[in-house]
Amino acid sequence: MTTITLRDETNVGTLVQELEIQIENNKISVKDLIAARVKKEVDIYNQQSKEFYTNGLVMPTEYEKSLNSNSNATKIKRAHVDFEKQLYVALEAFQRNGFFILIDDEQCESLEMEVMLSPDSKISFLKLTPLVGG
Repeated sequence: MTTITLRDETNVGTLVQELEIQIENNKISVKDLIAARVKKEVDIYNQQSKEFYTNGLVMPTEYEKSLNSNSNATKIKRAHVDFEKQLYVALEAFQRNGFFILIDDEQCESLEMEVMLSPDSKISFLKLTPLVGG
């Protein structure tokens, strides 16, 4: 098992949050990397108490209602989140360029792409924000 750190960054490189995950093999597909991240986020979410703040890659359905809030990290009520559903949403988002993954400053192009990771690998998730009016 290897512990790797995933970083959420803005498009100008500002760190938003970090998340550590465990992977079994150093060689992993982008799809499996996304699945490991979503699994970790869902597990954290489902273990929380009644309310918490989140700024993760995939958000529970209730979160969408709060998109007009003034904060990126929004308070949401706890409800059990289904891993399979969230994984599907994340994979679709990746395929539609809803977010990018950079590993050691190289962009991951497809879900099937396999990468070699080490504890020192720099893994960045860049979530894109739609422009107003377009």
